[in-house]
Amino acid sequence: MKEKIWQTIKNEKRSIIVLAVAAVVFLAAFFYIHSEDILKGGGKIFWVYGDELVEFEVATVTSIESEEMEVEETADGAYSGNQELAVTVKSGRYKGEDMVAYNYFGPYYGVPVAVGDSVTLTLKTHADGTRYATVYEVNRIPVLVVVLLLFIAIVVLVGGRTGFKSLAGLTFTIFCLFTILIPILFKGAPTVLSTVFICTYIAFVSFTILGGVHRKTMSAFLGTVSGMLIAMLLAIVVQRIAKIDGLRLEDAEPLLQLKLYSGATIKLRGLLTAGIIISSLGAVMDVAMSISSSIEEIHAANASLSRVELFRSGMNVGRDMVGTMTNTLILAFLGSEFTLIIFMYSRELTFYHLFSTAFVSLETISALSSSLGMVLAIPLTAMISSTLVSKKK
Repeated sequence: MKEKIWQTIKNEKRSIIVLAVAAVVFLAAFFYIHSEDILKGGGKIFWVYGDELVEFEVATVTSIESEEMEVEETADGAYSGNQELAVTVKSGRYKGEDMVAYNYFGPYYGVPVAVGDSVTLTLKTHADGTRYATVYEVNRIPVLVVVLLLFIAIVVLVGGRTGFKSLAGLTFTIFCLFTILIPILFKGAPTVLSTVFICTYIAFVSFTILGGVHRKTMSAFLGTVSGMLIAMLLAIVVQRIAKIDGLRLEDAEPLLQLKLYSGATIKLRGLLTAGIIISSLGAVMDVAMSISSSIEEIHAANASLSRVELFRSGMNVGRDMVGTMTNTLILAFLGSEFTLIIFMYSRELTFYHLFSTAFVSLETISALSSSLGMVLAIPLTAMISSTLVSKKK
């Protein structure tokens, strides 16, 4: 057993060294970005608005003291009203304390709760010591944890070792986006350049986790970066021609307000391009790895094939992927904004009016740029992989 482990370490020595260096880079970036919070002994756990201290804690509903509730027939039978609740706090400095909380709900916000429900409270403490608690939302963390564990179990059971590696890569990706990319954007880093750099780093580490430092994974990595850069360049060019940028994004207004009133230095104009880069990354990685793996398998089956023949074989495989992967990206964009699409359809806008709106233009640019980056990653990966495979040792 020890010999087998030692042999594995010996065979994957380059991969282990690369992952170790990548871990050092990640930790260095993390401590640099979050140095202020670390020196203060942790992140911010409360907010101060004027003379109010605002905290968010978990609580359990012990009884319903009173409630006023009615059904809104015009809103698909949704409830609206309010509840006065007795709750027991389960976290924070008020843990174990019983208090009164108020729950306000309607068709577009909040839901009525029952005894035994776990909720998240907004606790506002004023300068004179008085405290006011309201239900922020139902505590959905337990449900999300169960679904997440089910997802992990199924991926590992079906995918085996490869499934476990893919989960490791996914976890690493999420950590990079939330602990490195987003915080550094709030510090005023260039939006597009930072996103390209972090996504390149993510792709490199993810491929190393999945397949080690080998010819196949390096071909897939180079193809991924090429496709991602094409999507980025196309998005930038089309945005300038169409005179549209990240300031017209649906959710940009709250960030603009945050920038105006809190002094945040995030650069909003590049957010559209950054979103396109991130959304295209997964699909481009999938396509690039599939093409690279196919060419490696074809070469292993027939080592006499030339570079041109290997390239053609890779393209044949890639053409079969174009239709389904393009549909995947386009439908993902449409599905994420399906409610707004229905609303705009109900306005009976003309074709020119509809496609001249900022929303439709943004979604069209995003979907087509990502799809084009993915499609062009096929010949680029096939060219890179066939060149590396056909080289003499």
